[in-house]
Amino acid sequence: MQPMSAAEIRERFQRFFEERGHTRVPPAPLLASDDPTLLFVNSGMAPFKRVLTGEERRDYVRAVDSQPVLRVAGKHNDFEEVGRTPRHQTLFEMLGNWSFGDYFKRDAIHWAWEFLTETLGIPPERLAATVYTDDDDAHRVWAEEIGLPPDRLVRWGNIAEGNEQNFWRMGDTGPCGPCSEIHFDRGAEFSEGPGCVPDHSEHCPRWLEIWNLVFMEFDRAADGSLTALPFRSVDTGMGLERVTSAIQGVDSNYRTDLFAPIIERLAQHIGHDPDTVESERFSYQVVADHSRAMTFLLAEGVKPSNEGPGYVLRRIMRRAVRHGRLLGIAEPFLRETSSVVIDLMGEAYPHLAEGRETILDAIEAEEEKFARTLEAGSARLDELVEAGGEISGADAFRLHDTFGFPIDLTVEIAGERGVSVDRAGFDAAMAEQRERSRGEKRGALRLDPEVAALRSEFIGYPNETSADDLRVLAVVPGEPSAVVLDRTPFYAEGGGQIGDRGELIGPNGRLRVDDTQRTGDAIAHLGELSGTLAVGDLVRAEVDAERRWGAARNHTGTHLLHRALRDVLGEQAKQAGSWVGPEALRFDFPATSATPREALRAVERLVNAQIRRDAPVKPEWMAMDDAQALGADMFFGEKYLPESVRVVQVDGYSKELCGGTHVASTGQIGQLVITGESSIGSGLRRIEAVTGEAAEELVGTRLEALRATAQLLGEREENVPQRVEALLSRLREAERAAKAPRAAEARLDAAAALHGAQQAGNTKAVVQVYPDADAAALRGLADDLRGMTGRFVLVAAAGGDGKPSLLVAASRDLTAEGFDAGAIVREAAPIIGGGGGGRPDLAQAGGRDGSRLDDALREAARLALESLQRIESA
Repeated sequence: MQPMSAAEIRERFQRFFEERGHTRVPPAPLLASDDPTLLFVNSGMAPFKRVLTGEERRDYVRAVDSQPVLRVAGKHNDFEEVGRTPRHQTLFEMLGNWSFGDYFKRDAIHWAWEFLTETLGIPPERLAATVYTDDDDAHRVWAEEIGLPPDRLVRWGNIAEGNEQNFWRMGDTGPCGPCSEIHFDRGAEFSEGPGCVPDHSEHCPRWLEIWNLVFMEFDRAADGSLTALPFRSVDTGMGLERVTSAIQGVDSNYRTDLFAPIIERLAQHIGHDPDTVESERFSYQVVADHSRAMTFLLAEGVKPSNEGPGYVLRRIMRRAVRHGRLLGIAEPFLRETSSVVIDLMGEAYPHLAEGRETILDAIEAEEEKFARTLEAGSARLDELVEAGGEISGADAFRLHDTFGFPIDLTVEIAGERGVSVDRAGFDAAMAEQRERSRGEKRGALRLDPEVAALRSEFIGYPNETSADDLRVLAVVPGEPSAVVLDRTPFYAEGGGQIGDRGELIGPNGRLRVDDTQRTGDAIAHLGELSGTLAVGDLVRAEVDAERRWGAARNHTGTHLLHRALRDVLGEQAKQAGSWVGPEALRFDFPATSATPREALRAVERLVNAQIRRDAPVKPEWMAMDDAQALGADMFFGEKYLPESVRVVQVDGYSKELCGGTHVASTGQIGQLVITGESSIGSGLRRIEAVTGEAAEELVGTRLEALRATAQLLGEREENVPQRVEALLSRLREAERAAKAPRAAEARLDAAAALHGAQQAGNTKAVVQVYPDADAAALRGLADDLRGMTGRFVLVAAAGGDGKPSLLVAASRDLTAEGFDAGAIVREAAPIIGGGGGGRPDLAQAGGRDGSRLDDALREAARLALESLQRIESA
């Protein structure tokens, strides 16, 4: 009997819980755009985080889903382990059922047991469970109601002693609770002795964890104390790849039908036999896994780049290319493997099939781009390895910067040859490059040393924006031109605040100032010169006052934000960088995890309380010793003169060394609104905010959008989220209902196909074209024929929606005698400008040229009949 497919397991799981009152929820995008703590969705619970914390309410209390997740960054990062173990993947699917304040432990355990033993047919004696040490409720259900014997029911964990086995938490603080893991017994032959028992670490290969049932009932405080949540929830996660390996009786996720077709296609492309595939399994598994991850990322519109999600994608693609080279592939090949991913998963995730050509074209372009530097980069890396010793951070950075080698690829290649890489040195070189990039404008300013040695006096405090009779000390024509004055009200970029703009007006010309920078002791006004300015001219300076005022508001707002952040998160939240412009502000600080929403709201409230207080802002020059005695904060690489520093105090609240421009009192800021919080690198977070009119405009726009939405819905404004979610749920239900009858109507007539079949010896051969059908309809026809007749071959073509497709299927007794549908499809598919493949009993191809569909059908039929003749005559 053919093992159950992964696609069937996925569908049965969701249907099982739908029948028990759960709403089927569509998968969320991999890009975690709604969660500033994540780059990608890395767990099944991520899309439901705000529901589980009570911040968001939906119109259902029970949910079921199949959620693709990606673990390539941050705490959950499986990138380095992919290909080396049978169970690590970058991308995998998490099946989950959820209760938000509805059912709890007993129902969750009973339904899990019922699904595994009855729906999937796993023998009960091959399942075991673990529970948290003092979770007597879960233990009683397993022992007394399910009937698990003591040798297959284990207690683990003690959070008081730092052992968090069978206790799950969302983060350092927040919802958490005990969990119960279900393990599959792979057989005594995998046992490694009497200590082989089910546990979270899976130290013994006999036991495979396939499902985790989390019972969230506590709220964890920063001191580790636990209090009861206002409502209890169930969050379960079952990895589709893992449970499929158990059902299909294989020892690795990579041998399931989720990966095996990708590996088979790759082997066929190279010409490797099964023994060679086994000897090169590590590289085959890397390519298969990475093909899935890149396909899903590209389908969501991610483009290979050098930052953010695009950089992760580029790392994945380039590692796959490198492992292709290890397998002996010199030409682009990832289009082939990605095409199989789309064939396998396009039905469950339609956006893959819809974006097929865009995805495949992007893969081909990136692969060709990397190929141009791979050979040269590999040669340079070989030289570094052969030189012996550790590869320096500077050399690793040059490989990255010049040859496009991601650092993890350099580490992997060097590690295979016993050579280490200075990762800390590489990180420092990357940080230096980022700093150079941020200072690009400044770096472009190359003044003669004599000009840079001139001294300019800044006369723009507290907020002076104009001055007369300023003497020109130097003029440097160019693009941009630079003018240095003896005195100036223009603020030069520094301390995070951008340089002023405005105009210098002289007797015979003027300079439109687009930026102001300091070089040495000189303040350079940069911009477009019209007419002439000469050394010795007296000019008038006019700073863009509105722009300066916006920067002043935001700079004082940054000081308030800094102090409030440390009040809420602790003194460790010190400034690590900032950017202050007229429209907005950014503030960087060290943190290992995202700032919770409630903490950001608390920071915002503290800042706005200080603004309403209209506290005086007092800049004062003093000796460094006096500033230190005052307790003034000093941060992030500013150069302070020992004899005199400027301290900016917000009366009774904050004290910082700062050379920037500020408001006279906090009330002039108006208000501050935090617009975002995100990661900007390992251990660094960034808060973005607006003040004054920008904050007022933002709040007004959002309120107006809320009012308009409420009016359209006929609801009170506070009820809009619940009403929108209810409407979306009804829309999803309507879409599912609308699809059901179309699927039935699209079923092809298997009886009619058999009636018109040719007889080839003892085999019925159906050769037919269905102009209006699609690929799914052809697969349905093959399934129906398999259930209606014995020995058969089906060669069918479809052209529905203008997408030509070809399918060859055969009864499994024929495949045992040598019939290979995959080989036939691969040979015929190029006729329609496509590619395809599959198993010996079922293979399919898609193409771009529908005008030659009949030719492809004839060729596939010819090959199929020739194969039948060989079998019948054998």
